[in-house]
Amino acid sequence: MGHRAVFTVFRSVFSLLLSFGLLLLANGLFNSLLALRASQEGMSSTHVGMIMSSHFVGMLIGGLYAGRVVAGVGHIRAFAAFASSLSVAALMHAIFVDLVPWMSLRLVTGFCTAGMIMVTESWINERSGSKYRGSVLAIYMMINYLGSGSGQLLLKLGDIGEFHLFSLASIIFSLALLPVLLTRHSAPILERGSRLSIIAVVRLGPLAVAGIFTAGLINASINTLAPVYAMDMYGSASQAANFTAVMLVSGFVLQWPLGRLSDVVGRGVLIALVAIMIAACSLGMVFSANYMPQWILAMAFVYGAFLYTLYSLCSALINDVIDASMRVRVAGAALIIYGVGAIIGPLVVGLLTDMIGHQALFLFSFAASSALAAFAIYRRIYQAIFVKPVQPFVPVPSQQLPSDELYLATQDDQETLPGATTEDNQGVLDRS
Repeated sequence: MGHRAVFTVFRSVFSLLLSFGLLLLANGLFNSLLALRASQEGMSSTHVGMIMSSHFVGMLIGGLYAGRVVAGVGHIRAFAAFASSLSVAALMHAIFVDLVPWMSLRLVTGFCTAGMIMVTESWINERSGSKYRGSVLAIYMMINYLGSGSGQLLLKLGDIGEFHLFSLASIIFSLALLPVLLTRHSAPILERGSRLSIIAVVRLGPLAVAGIFTAGLINASINTLAPVYAMDMYGSASQAANFTAVMLVSGFVLQWPLGRLSDVVGRGVLIALVAIMIAACSLGMVFSANYMPQWILAMAFVYGAFLYTLYSLCSALINDVIDASMRVRVAGAALIIYGVGAIIGPLVVGLLTDMIGHQALFLFSFAASSALAAFAIYRRIYQAIFVKPVQPFVPVPSQQLPSDELYLATQDDQETLPGATTEDNQGVLDRS
């Protein structure tokens, strides 16, 4: 019965996921193409880093403002606008080959990417109930990493110094429009509400927020600096590409099993276990590089398999405790939190690498994931000791209070989290 329900939800968002898969396919090609083309044009590593960081700044801005576009025109039209803008920006990169234009265009691509992620995640979370959300988000993340990994293979279809690969990326961005525009399933109904502050999101799900921030710290550091790490290790561009591909493709392996498991055992427990495994694998990467280099690809595979499940687990956890009217705003807040981590992570790791060498990448990963694991365990212990679950209704004799006093008392007692129901607040205890 559970698998049938998941399939029903999956079928209702299939067109959306197909569009998102095409987006990630184009994005995987485009990101690698841009880094290689920048290097070929003689740009320094610092300039390449600035260009790539501009994308995350754009995502941060998108987390703040792209939700207004979605609220104004709806999910389908917003998705179409973002995809069209990405298609145009991809071509403009090939026309204006210079640092400042590329940084400016990367701001645009980051904003549009954030908008499309916001549309996709809020749509999926609205369609999937709390019981199956982990499983559906696992499928979403599998498509994410399969699309990104497959995009690397498209680099073989042309010369990075020519116009053709930029055109191919633009074509695929445009194709991403079609499944969503032609879907027969209705988009989520938008309900306007008050603005949602980051502090309110932290109150709703502190562990989820910490996990999303940690995912931004580590994922961006790995995605940006893993090729440099591998190049230092192997001294070969082809071997470095293999290392990066293994780590990226492994991201889809555990998405479904852990997503399904989180629907059963609770997401908070699983986030703690995943953080512990990331920390252990980080130390394993350092150990393998120094003493057992023949095992480093296998360790990278295991490391990536756990690392890339973290965001989806945390996203499912925060969406368990909000109502449908808050989906877009929470998705935007999650992108902001992730974006802040994604900006900070590569900068810190870059400085540490200059100080202690390329092993700083996985030592940083160990420190960040260990901190998350400690916080998850603390939250579990704190809730077990201090947080009382909601008690079932028990009839008691009337105390004959005047009606106005009863009204004031009930208003004082209804200090619940914004957007969360009593059932949702109980659910957060069960799942964290």
